[in-house]
Amino acid sequence: MMRIDSHQHFWRYAPPDYRWISDDMAVLKADFLPEHLLPTLQRHDMHGTILVQACSDIAETQWLLKLAEQTEFVRAVTGWVDLASPQLAAQLDTLAHPLLRGIRHQVQDEPSPTQWLSDAAVSAGVRLIQQQGYVYEILVTHRHLADAAQFAARHDRHALVLDHFGKPDLSQGAAHWAKQIAPLAALPHVSCKISGLLTEPRPAGVTLNDLLPYFDVVLEAFGSERLMFGSDWPVCLLAGHEANPWTLCEQATAALSADEQAAIYGGTACALYRLQEKRLQETRNESASAK
Repeated sequence: MMRIDSHQHFWRYAPPDYRWISDDMAVLKADFLPEHLLPTLQRHDMHGTILVQACSDIAETQWLLKLAEQTEFVRAVTGWVDLASPQLAAQLDTLAHPLLRGIRHQVQDEPSPTQWLSDAAVSAGVRLIQQQGYVYEILVTHRHLADAAQFAARHDRHALVLDHFGKPDLSQGAAHWAKQIAPLAALPHVSCKISGLLTEPRPAGVTLNDLLPYFDVVLEAFGSERLMFGSDWPVCLLAGHEANPWTLCEQATAALSADEQAAIYGGTACALYRLQEKRLQETRNESASAK
């Protein structure tokens, strides 16, 4: 089984494109490209990644797809389209590519995530991408998990993936968050990326060991077959050199069976995003020959 990092980003940093990178995230105000990530993947024995959008712009997705063609370890791309646009079908035609397997919108950055998640035009857009077989990744914080659960219940024609544990409020503790996440976890078409936890606001005195109960919660709620590891590189660099997502996840999953670990470290991602090494090489060749 391939070991997959289900969540990482690349960008050539330009402030207008990545407004979410604030002044206190100075380490991210740089270019992050495949050659920067490769040594880390090799160090942690990761065989491939899912490359995820970080900018709400079709041009970025087109660039990511071109970069993915040239980068052997990128197994799939989650891109961006304007789900509420009347021209959505045309946008999807423009982006059509064998490595495009998912779509994401940064709902957490909307003025009203609640309104966006219930918008009729957005709902029509999600129905279309599900009909076309794309995974939709839900990016919200703990404040909108209830809205996300209602959204997910309405869109069950294809797989949905909750990013970054649903961004729990670490000041409230894992037991409180377990209640928040339960409605989403109860939906069998929803999976969860165990990613991003290290960069959530951490109250004073909360240690890395205090994060382990959050892994216990998702294991109980989703089961290993609906969980996938993601580093959230390079955003994970905000946590500093003393903490990294690979070590934290290894610690949290050490007591699991080999089958459970295989699901989290690749099996779930391979199933949801249709990752097959032989087919991947063929699609790269097809894309290259078409140019």
